[in-house]
Amino acid sequence: MPFTPPRAPLPRPMMPRPVLPRPVMARPRPPGLWRSVPPAIFPPLLGALGLALAWQAALPLGLAPAVPGLMAGMAIAAWGFAMLAYGSKLLHRPAVLAEELRILPGRAGIAAAVVGIYAAAHLLSPFAPALARVVLATGMAAQLVLWVVAIPVMTRLPGQGRVTPVWQLTFVGPIVAAQAAAGLGWTALAQGLWWPMAATAGLVWLLSLRQALAERVPAPLRPLLMIHLAPVAMLGHVAAALGWPRVALGLAFVAAAVLGLAVLRGRWLTEAGFSPLWGAFTFPLAATAGLWSAVAGFAPGWALPALILLVMASLVVLWILFRIWRAWAAGGLAAKTNAAVA
Repeated sequence: MPFTPPRAPLPRPMMPRPVLPRPVMARPRPPGLWRSVPPAIFPPLLGALGLALAWQAALPLGLAPAVPGLMAGMAIAAWGFAMLAYGSKLLHRPAVLAEELRILPGRAGIAAAVVGIYAAAHLLSPFAPALARVVLATGMAAQLVLWVVAIPVMTRLPGQGRVTPVWQLTFVGPIVAAQAAAGLGWTALAQGLWWPMAATAGLVWLLSLRQALAERVPAPLRPLLMIHLAPVAMLGHVAAALGWPRVALGLAFVAAAVLGLAVLRGRWLTEAGFSPLWGAFTFPLAATAGLWSAVAGFAPGWALPALILLVMASLVVLWILFRIWRAWAAGGLAAKTNAAVA
């Protein structure tokens, strides 16, 4: 037999060297105080300001003046602190404003912050009318800045130009300036703001209704639907201040119908559970209580419903404000609402 040399063993296949993922380094937070203040702190704060206004409106119903005064002082102090904190963020990097407006929670928060300036001016008017006039003028200038920055952002980004209840805050917010103007005796300004704001609110209601009939509202966004109640209440409150009792009374009935529907659909509205968007519940409730209190001045039958709603709104608004601001203090609200960092 011919000799056959032994065959060399085949080399064992080499196992590929594992590629380990490179550790992802967290983006360092820039140094400085209040660089990540979330705009989500402002909707419940606007509700607290509206609540203080509602307590003031209820003074003719026999309430002790100490409670509305205390509410006003606490609300203005909280508003001043929040504006200082967010103003510090804007000073660090002004371009952060456009970044906040690209997302819905940020847009709602910034719009609520501007409307809050009007509410603060109205609260200040009985105690410091000169300061209130300055604050009101500042708010109207801030409103113009908001429109100049927000409208291009909403038209450029896909999906951000859709009609949402936040449009009521963004474009109908000056109706709160009309209330402050009426309280300062600027009747012509209040009347001049009432009509275009009423027309704008009606247009947003119609567009929103058409959209709601064609599409299903996602559960996390349903609390925002309560914002549609706010223009009804504010238009009625300003009408009462301008001496239009029939308009104010009619809008009080509309607000009662909308609020009743919200109560009946409460489980549907809150199906997704508590979130920072629950801040949208606060100002509409407070504004409706204020409207009913104002209407009770010439229609006494509204006095009892106004007081009941005022107490209920106080409990709801302060509870929501506490929970959202506690999340801010704990450091989780900015990440939860995708707030920009300055």
